[in-house]
Amino acid sequence: MLRYPLGVQTFEKIRKDECVYVDKTALIFQLVKAGKVYSLSRPRRFGKSLLVSTIKSYFEGRKELFEGLAIEKLETEWLAYPVFHIDFNGVNFEIPGALEERLENYVAEWEIEYGKSATATLLGDRFAYVLEQTHHIEKQQSQGRADCIVETPQYVYVFEFKLDGSADEALKQIEDKGYAMPYAADSRRLFKIGASFSSQTGTISDWKTVG
Repeated sequence: MLRYPLGVQTFEKIRKDECVYVDKTALIFQLVKAGKVYSLSRPRRFGKSLLVSTIKSYFEGRKELFEGLAIEKLETEWLAYPVFHIDFNGVNFEIPGALEERLENYVAEWEIEYGKSATATLLGDRFAYVLEQTHHIEKQQSQGRADCIVETPQYVYVFEFKLDGSADEALKQIEDKGYAMPYAADSRRLFKIGASFSSQTGTISDWKTVG
């Protein structure tokens, strides 16, 4: 029996705990595709936090959380993008420096994930560098992301794995999605590896290399 998600503001928890969820994802899809910047000015307890959490899961490409919902059929690509989610709940901003401390914590986490500038010291400059790094990643892989890319001083290896698919299908996806294009002018030797991964044995059953 489904239960009501009283006090739950996280989309992932609602879906994984099989709580009641009124499907508004068709509207979310329309909202995402129709504009760029939104200001949500509804009063407290009107579902803003859950909406933001849902959009975050969508932009992270977490298709499994949207199974059975309207957006599952509307979205055809399910690409994953960097998401910067800042939550100010529970912070007493009457305390001097509370805002700066919360922002510092967020930027420090993002620097660990995306890279830290060797020269920037001001918080705004550090965040700008993080944004530049993520933009660089998305520009290189705007059609999606390879499952794995390994770089050495002499070689670049682009891997794609197909679950219960063929190695040829994996190689075709590397070509169709342009995963190797960022390295086309690279002086290092490029290898594209397509592999078939068996869900029954939990191992790679076949693989092919082009390069």
